[in-house]
Parts: sequence; C-alpha cells; structure tokens
Amino acid sequence: MSIAIDKSKCIGCGKCHTVCPGSLIKIGEDKKAFIKYPTDCWGCTSCIKECPVYAIRFYLGADIGGMGSLVHTEKDGDILKWIFEHPNGEISEIDINQKESNKY
Repeated sequence: MSIAIDKSKCIGCGKCHTVCPGSLIKIGEDKKAFIKYPTDCWGCTSCIKECPVYAIRFYLGADIGGMGSLVHTEKDGDILKWIFEHPNGEISEIDINQKESNKY
C-alpha cells in the first residue's frame, strides 16, 4: 500500500503530517508535504481524508483488489465522497454520510 502526494496541489497546511500515525509524511523546506518511503505507508487513509485540496491519492494495488486504481476523498457537507480513478479512465464514487456512518 502506498500514497502519492501531488506537490503541485499541496498548499502546505500540514494536516496530513499531523494525522499520519507512522510519522511518515514530512513537510519539506518548500512547505510542501512529501513521503520519503511510500511503501512504508500503513494504508490508514487518514491523510487523504484530511487533505483539503485532494493532493493525496492512495494506490489500490492488486493485492487488495484495486488493480491499480487510485482513490481520494472529497467533502461535501456531511458527505464524504470516496472517488476511485480506475486505470481504464473510469471514475466511480461511494458517498458516506458522516453523521450516519456509526449509526448501526
């Protein structure tokens, strides 16, 4: 499992650095986030949920059934959208109402 950080989108807010449980995401001299060893990523997805500009993508490898898809999240009020970018260019989405997610 691994993540990719798009430095051109990163605004240097540091939220990903703060929430990474493995302290794997660092902030460079340019104030942009980076991960030196992406393969060390635990796959918790905390960083992608915190990134306000969607600069972080999570790679869904074949080992977990993703076949090379990339995923990121976007917030729309109480809705957390999980957006999947498939290798064939197709986009799919799963919407989770955060206020209802622990209801059952």
